[in-house]
Amino acid sequence: MTEPEVFDVVVIGAGPAGENIAQYATQHSNLTGALIERELVGGECSYYACMPSKALLRPLEIAATAAHIGGLSAPTLDRRALLARRDEWVSSYDDSGQVEWADSAGLAVLRGTGRLAGERRVELTTSEGTRTIEARHAVVIATGSEPTVPEVFAGSLPWGSRDATGVDEVPERLVIVGGGVVSCEAAVWMTALGSAVTLLVRGDRLLNRVEPFASEIVLKALRDMGVDVRLTTGVTGCTRDDPQETGLGRVHGGPVVVSTSQGDISADEILVAAGRKPRLDDLGLETVGLSAAKALAGDVPSWLVLVGDSSGEAPLTHWGKYRARVLGEQIAAKATGGTKPFVPDDVPVPQVVFTDPQVASVGLTEAEARAAHIDVEVTHVPWSAASGAALLRDDVEGGARLVVDRAKRVVVGATFVGPEAGELLHSATIAITGRVPVDVLRHAVPSYPTASELWLRLIEQLPAELLQP
Repeated sequence: MTEPEVFDVVVIGAGPAGENIAQYATQHSNLTGALIERELVGGECSYYACMPSKALLRPLEIAATAAHIGGLSAPTLDRRALLARRDEWVSSYDDSGQVEWADSAGLAVLRGTGRLAGERRVELTTSEGTRTIEARHAVVIATGSEPTVPEVFAGSLPWGSRDATGVDEVPERLVIVGGGVVSCEAAVWMTALGSAVTLLVRGDRLLNRVEPFASEIVLKALRDMGVDVRLTTGVTGCTRDDPQETGLGRVHGGPVVVSTSQGDISADEILVAAGRKPRLDDLGLETVGLSAAKALAGDVPSWLVLVGDSSGEAPLTHWGKYRARVLGEQIAAKATGGTKPFVPDDVPVPQVVFTDPQVASVGLTEAEARAAHIDVEVTHVPWSAASGAALLRDDVEGGARLVVDRAKRVVVGATFVGPEAGELLHSATIAITGRVPVDVLRHAVPSYPTASELWLRLIEQLPAELLQP
């Protein structure tokens, strides 16, 4: 019998979270690490999600800014050049650069499908057969997430998010199902590329996890750019003429008819963005007495770690990488007898939605804070309240909001909606993470004229008693 290959840390899934946890577990500890990947090293974010979507959206944002500033004319969209820019940012779906990084970090890249095969053991299946990989200290599941596709779309071969970011053949008429981040962002670039987009939303607003005022601004912006947004519209059926597997980003066969609670809609393609779920199927969890539910609840043996989307935590690349850094250092500390890293309580999760305008939020919304029985003070100003923010566009729309815990006199939530709003978010994340009292924040002087003056306008609205030491 062939002896198993042995590493200190074995990671199933070489996306951003998997790469980071392997790096942080091994870089200062002399531990060895292996990354097992069945697709592309770098994962969903690098090739099919964050990077291609932002590569498509950023030029459109610049064009919109030029169209809304006196003295400039709107640039002309070059569809071929825009898609070429996307292809460049995804390295034309070639992961050799990521593999070179792993090699330079001392990490072994093992191609194939990994699944648990007992305590600290992973079965690696490749085209050449199956072999066993053993971990001295930890096995990490970093397999990401996968789209959830409701049964109503079975047989109609809908596009998924990968098709939308990898668009090659632009459909004349596109139906998008869902009101979340993927749907709203895709509606922007698909409209710009020439699709007549209909956005079907089951609920009564878009982006239901952000402040309602942000949802309203995005709704108006999408409609203004020509997107037919239909709220409170459920899908009851979907059929397609001659469904065909045609390749990434190409129309999957003949026309589609989508039956909804508001009537039928005909389109050339349908994109279903109805959420994602942790990818935990067929990972051999049963070989160590686990189910997916137990794993997501954290009921796992000490040598097994879940990180990134597969952990059930916030399905955001930056959050997965943060958790990977923390957990990687914890693995190293446990294996070497070192000191565990300090981790503050209640680290907030920031997020930017790259619509036009952008929505940047961190911490609790007003409703979430009140539901948690926090006595809050809420301040809100329009985006134009600061000259530096208003200068970004002549007819700027948007707003900013702080949610402040009155008892502790600290910010617990912040939302910014406007041009380049994402660049204001980290200051809010620092304020919340550092629990900086608002009477101290008022002395953080914003430069003039910049959008950061919105902070001053928000804090000025707080009651005087909260601004005293």
